[in-house]
Amino acid sequence: MRKVFQAELHQIGEELTQISQLVTEAMRKATLAFEGADIELAQDVIAADARIDFLQNDLDERAIDVLALQGPVASDLRMIVGSLRMSASLERMGDLARHIAQLARLRYPANVVPDNMVETFREMAQLDIRISEQLSELLETRNLEMSKEIYAANSRINELHAGVFKSIASPDWNVPAVSTVDLTLASRYFERFADHGVSVTRKVNYLVTGEWHPLSESGV
Repeated sequence: MRKVFQAELHQIGEELTQISQLVTEAMRKATLAFEGADIELAQDVIAADARIDFLQNDLDERAIDVLALQGPVASDLRMIVGSLRMSASLERMGDLARHIAQLARLRYPANVVPDNMVETFREMAQLDIRISEQLSELLETRNLEMSKEIYAANSRINELHAGVFKSIASPDWNVPAVSTVDLTLASRYFERFADHGVSVTRKVNYLVTGEWHPLSESGV
């Protein structure tokens, strides 16, 4: 019976990593669609989100079955409950990548971002992809050194996000209202993607150390 239980825990861990890898792929493609007004790539991201949703539901059902049938305690209980919460954050990250792709599709054939903001959004996107890649490695290896890099990348995204709002509030901002709304939404999507990545990171740290810190280097 114990071997079955451990196999179930291992499967839950593998599914978390798989979802994280799919989220990384979604953000990579969404970024390319967003930067290049690529409607076909945007549509791929939107369609592929159903796979992430399916895997999250499958993982959650598996975790609930283990809770109900195995009665786990201590670290095993933390693992299962933590996995339920992490899967929700990963699913939300997939949704945010889909939202970015939907913006690209909505404004096709034009680009969402005006020329003077391209570099800002490119850096935000690259940092989000890096966070997602590192998150997959963290889930697989439990190497907590990855956490510091994720927190640092998130802090930089917060700075860029604040910079976008500062630019929009500037008296000399002359971008049309529709584009301003698009930029506001896009910046929020990139920023929230990173925040959910930090949320998963903190939970992995808790699983490994058994210690929960209300505040981390990320400030969230």
